Amino acid sequence: MEVPYNEPDAGLLAKHGAGDNAAPLSITEISALLKRTVEDRFGFVRLRGELSGVKRAASGHLYCSLKDEGARIDGVMWRGTAQRLSFQPEDGIEVIATGKLTTYPGRSSYQIVIERMEIAGEGALLALLARTKARLEAEGLFDAARKRPLPFMPRTIGVVTSPTGAVIRDILHRLGDRFPVRVIVWPVLVQGQDAGRQVAAAVRGFSDLAEGGFVPRPDLVIVARGGGSIEDLWAFNEEEVVRAIADSVIPVISAVGHETDTTLADFAADLRAPTPTAAAELAVPVRAELINQIAELLLRKRRGQMRALALAGERLASRADRLPLPQAILASRTQRLDDAAERLRRGLLHRTGVAQAALSRDAGALRPALLAARVARGRERVAAAGLRAALLGTAQARARDRLAGLARVMSQLDPDKPLERGFARVLDPAGQTVTSAAAGAREAALTLKFRDGALAVQPVTAGAPRPARSTPARPAPTKSEQGRLF
Repeated sequence: MEVPYNEPDAGLLAKHGAGDNAAPLSITEISALLKRTVEDRFGFVRLRGELSGVKRAASGHLYCSLKDEGARIDGVMWRGTAQRLSFQPEDGIEVIATGKLTTYPGRSSYQIVIERMEIAGEGALLALLARTKARLEAEGLFDAARKRPLPFMPRTIGVVTSPTGAVIRDILHRLGDRFPVRVIVWPVLVQGQDAGRQVAAAVRGFSDLAEGGFVPRPDLVIVARGGGSIEDLWAFNEEEVVRAIADSVIPVISAVGHETDTTLADFAADLRAPTPTAAAELAVPVRAELINQIAELLLRKRRGQMRALALAGERLASRADRLPLPQAILASRTQRLDDAAERLRRGLLHRTGVAQAALSRDAGALRPALLAARVARGRERVAAAGLRAALLGTAQARARDRLAGLARVMSQLDPDKPLERGFARVLDPAGQTVTSAAAGAREAALTLKFRDGALAVQPVTAGAPRPARSTPARPAPTKSEQGRLF
């Protein structure tokens, strides 16, 4: 039974009446009492509401508000818990938050410390999916212009999937049947809280491999998972996975779920396969079919070559039929050759006979008596000409005297001969002798040739000033010295 509290008359100073045990509490004390009361009473609650004012602090903590039609409550999720969220919180998403209520003395308010957050129903999940798709599509991540063609015959294929499921076995089996290639499996979780982060890291990891390294970089990447509900496939709808696929430098095939399942990864990938097995079929051609195609092409090539040879043979045969026989072409030439050979034989015989007759005629005149007579007549003509040795010596003496006289005259006519007696010879730049002052004045430079050498000079006309010289002036010439040339 509560005892009524009789408030004393208000005065200037606070007073305590007799038996008064209600001492005043400080603000901190009452806040602590409220905090313990709220946390004891509401230590575990589940709230359903719409997210509002979602933001992440630099520390990694998540702050938000939960609201419905009539009320609003603040919420906080610490960094360790926020990192384990399986979706990206956004304003407008209806969620179910599990945690405990507490108070925040700094603002005299209460809030929920969220330990678990889930999307409230499949409808809310689909709404979140639609908003995320619209936002990423507006950024151009799903544009057809970004799609790249797949390599026709990849040498290495990277597969991002669970290593223990049936998906990887189906892919390896299908690749082995069609065209065996090297397969590198990057094991990841395909469902759960950490699945999205692992898938995104695997796609980026394949792109970061160096070409020609110890682990070769794949020519094609397949992101695969079996079928399931929208919740099971949610990891492939996360923004981190979609951006990793869009940024991949390697063409990506998305093979998530069955034919009716669609994820955002399918829109970002270069090609969507309805099933993982279909992805393996799209990745490589059929080796047997390629061998058959090559064999067929070789056969067609041989047929074409044989057809061309046969056609050429037919053309050659038809043209050869129209040509005359070689014997007919050479018949007239052969006859002319035979005629010429017969004429040559007869001509040689005739010429030989004529030569033999001439030789016989000339040989009759070559008798010793006739030759001796001809020699005697020659000696008589030589004696009559008077070609004696004394006459030849006299002619040589006269010629020698004439030659000596010409030599003496030539030495006197040599223009350099007077130089030995102290004279000088004036030459122009062309090496010709200058014989007058007027001719020398017209030249820019002259050469004085002496007995022991030559001296280059510059003519100066009478009355013209002499050019300045940098060397000391020579003393004026005496009367016996030559002042200037002209």
